[in-house]
Parts: sequence; C-alpha cells; structure tokens
Amino acid sequence: MALLIYRIFFLSVITLAVMGRPAIGAAADKVRLSVSSLDAAFLTPAVAYKRGFFKDEGIDAEVIRMNANVSITALATGDIDYTTIFGSVVRAAIRGLPVRVVASFLDSPTQMLVARPEFKSVRELKGKTLGVSTFGATADVSARLMFKYSGIDPEKEIKILALGPDAARFSALKEGIVDVIVISPPADIEGKKFGFQVLARAYELFKFPFVGLGANLRSLKEKPDEVKRVIKALIRANRYVRNNRDGAIQTLMDWGRTSKENATLSYDSVVRVFNADGNIPEDGLQTVIESALKDGKINRTVAASEVAELGPLREAQRELVAKGR
Repeated sequence: MALLIYRIFFLSVITLAVMGRPAIGAAADKVRLSVSSLDAAFLTPAVAYKRGFFKDEGIDAEVIRMNANVSITALATGDIDYTTIFGSVVRAAIRGLPVRVVASFLDSPTQMLVARPEFKSVRELKGKTLGVSTFGATADVSARLMFKYSGIDPEKEIKILALGPDAARFSALKEGIVDVIVISPPADIEGKKFGFQVLARAYELFKFPFVGLGANLRSLKEKPDEVKRVIKALIRANRYVRNNRDGAIQTLMDWGRTSKENATLSYDSVVRVFNADGNIPEDGLQTVIESALKDGKINRTVAASEVAELGPLREAQRELVAKGR
C-alpha cells in the first residue's frame, strides 16, 4: 500500500521546482512543501528558499509543484509535510481529514475580472458568460464573490464555463467565446493590448486567504517546533517581498522562469496582498469556511478551531519580535 501511495504521488506531481537541497548540515529538518504554481502568488516559499530563510531556521526544504487535490491527499497521508494552498486545506479539514491551516500569507486572491472592451462595469455583465479555470477552484470562487459584491447573483445571472489554464481563458476572451474571464497578473497588462477592461480586483473587494500554510495534525502534535520554524521562515519571506522590490522581482524571474518585464508587472500587481505577520484574518477565514460548506453542500456550523491551529503562529511571531526581525 505504501508503495502504491508513493507511485500515485509521484505520477501526480506536475513538475519539481528546480531548487535543489542546500548543504546546511545534518541537524536540518528535511521537509516537503507543495505549491500550486510557480507564479507571483506563490513567491513566499521561493523567497524563503532563495534568500536563506529556511536555512536560517534549520529547515532543509524541497518545494514541489502539484495540483491542489493531490497536495491534500499527500498532506493527509504524510507524503508531504506542508502545503501552501489555503482554501483546499480548509475544505479538507471540514471533510474530516487530519489537516489544519496554520498561517496566511496572502489575505486575498490575486485574481481579477477581465472583460471584452464593450463592457465598462461588472453590472453590465449580468446574463453574460464567464470563463474560469475549474469549478470550485480559488479562481472560480473569487469570480463568484466579485460578482456577488457587485450586486450580481453568479448562480442565476451568469453563465460559467470551465476552460482550464490562463492561456485557454485568454484565447476564449479574444475569440468572443466568453465575455469575461477571471485571471491573475500580468494578464491585466496583456489584456490592455487588446482593449480588454479590468472591471474588478478581488483584493479591493474582500478578504479570502489564498496562500498560507497547511500542516498535518500529526506534525502539529509531534513536531510543533518544526512547524513554528517553517512559519518563521515564511513570515520573513513575506516581509522581504513587501520591502525588497528588486530582490523579489529577481527571485520571481528565477522561480517562474519568466522575463524581467513579466516578473515586474506581476510583482507590482500583487505585492499589496502579501501580509507582514502570517495572521489569518477572521472575516476572511469565515468566508472561506462558508464557501467550502456551500460547495460541499454541508449544512452545519464549523468553528474556526476545526480548520485552523494558531499556536505555532503565535510562537513564531513572539520569537521574531524577540529577535528584532
């Protein structure tokens, strides 16, 4: 059975981030941490690695790119130690899997609604067609919330098509298959070349933790110090992203194998949603929980303590303050 789990795990991994393993001595704790993509939204673990923050905390990190559903299975079974996909961990915890979110690093999604030139406001999209990645993904949830906050019921007043990756959604918009898409930076800059309009940005409307840290309950019980040190490294990485534009852009170029122009545009579009302390916003967490309950057709009350464990975060914050970091 163990062999089968590992085969499924490795076959499901999309690609490994080429980050190697640092020579940091035998005392370092080796951990595996998953991300969903190599874009600006997941810059925090890249900075933690590239700038030595993991190393400073005695963590020998391997950052792996994989789909969200695979990450959750691997986290629950112990095949990885941590994941950065916040919402999926909350949904898994509600379903009874032994996982919890322990920190938030992006308090809102980076997605936006980009529409064809003839539309000047979200309200004008009533009855039109929206292109999302996959149903239930953060992009889909973000788009529905943006419509909701703009006074449109996405369940009744918008036709939604699942179109897959960014490139497919962008092509569908250019070809007129859809009227609006939900997409991440730097697509907004690219869209302007075609006269497309950015009608709403998620972070301007609501909080909905997007990237954070999820851990297995066993790790929280048996390795709380390790969890704390991983959080400390990621908080320091977030602060670096916020305060060191040039260094963060260079890291993003290396991380996403992208041009300086794209990395700069992406950074400038998303830097404001990186927080400085890893705190999980209460209202944002509640929105994530409510969304998960609705998607799962679950009719019960879920307390924050069922999906989040904040002890290691509080310890990490205290230690960073004590060290003047």
